[in-house]
Amino acid sequence: MCRVYGVTRAGYYAWRRRGECARRREDDRLLKKIETLHRESGYTYGSPRVHASLKRQGVAVSEKRVARLMRENSLRARSSNLYQAHPANHAFFRAIPNRSLGVMIDGPNQVWVGDITYLKVGRQWRYLATVMDKYSRQIIGWCLGRTKGVRLTLLALNRAVAGRRPKGAVIFHSDRGIEYAAHAFRDRLKALGYIQSMNRPGKMTDNAHMESFFHSFKSDAYHGFSFSSEQQLRRQIAKYIAFYNEERLHSSLGYHSPKAFELGVAA
Repeated sequence: MCRVYGVTRAGYYAWRRRGECARRREDDRLLKKIETLHRESGYTYGSPRVHASLKRQGVAVSEKRVARLMRENSLRARSSNLYQAHPANHAFFRAIPNRSLGVMIDGPNQVWVGDITYLKVGRQWRYLATVMDKYSRQIIGWCLGRTKGVRLTLLALNRAVAGRRPKGAVIFHSDRGIEYAAHAFRDRLKALGYIQSMNRPGKMTDNAHMESFFHSFKSDAYHGFSFSSEQQLRRQIAKYIAFYNEERLHSSLGYHSPKAFELGVAA
């Protein structure tokens, strides 16, 4: 074998005695920490969030090295394609413009955003309405129901109001669905002194923050799971929202969770 590879016997046995190099041993120790963080995130963290978590633990390592170790060991964040509904645009909706454009947000309870997504329990659809504080990305109200209508969006809104109790006028932004354009919803916003805002026609990206949450939820906690009962799905949603608000690191918030971001600003 030594003749085949062109090395001496003494060189071969010296290599055997040396064992693994220090770099390899350090990679093995680092990989154990990466695997722990990846597992504790519910297998949702990619290399940027794992790297940020390691830095918070005082581990000095480059993001490229973390990415390499995760790639070599098939550690990936869960990902999926987001299903998007495209409601027709009617003149009725055009009376409500996008009033959130250009608004400088420097604190909580200035702009809230809402949306609805479709989820399955067995072979039946359920509908999840959520309300997010755009400043911190925190989910502040949600409701799961069997029908997609104004009652669902009103319940989510009222839960957000009860939990936050904002003192000033809030801009409430949503897509152009009838669940938000219905008179009952518009009247509730008016009674609260809130300002209604809607996507511009054909501009789905106007509500990108809410779409991003649904993408994260479905990637992290919905696709790849099966739910045999509404209670089971409801528990999964509640568990994920708690994780999302209190623990999940957001790159747009400097790798802080929404609650930590708000508390940091308040401090």
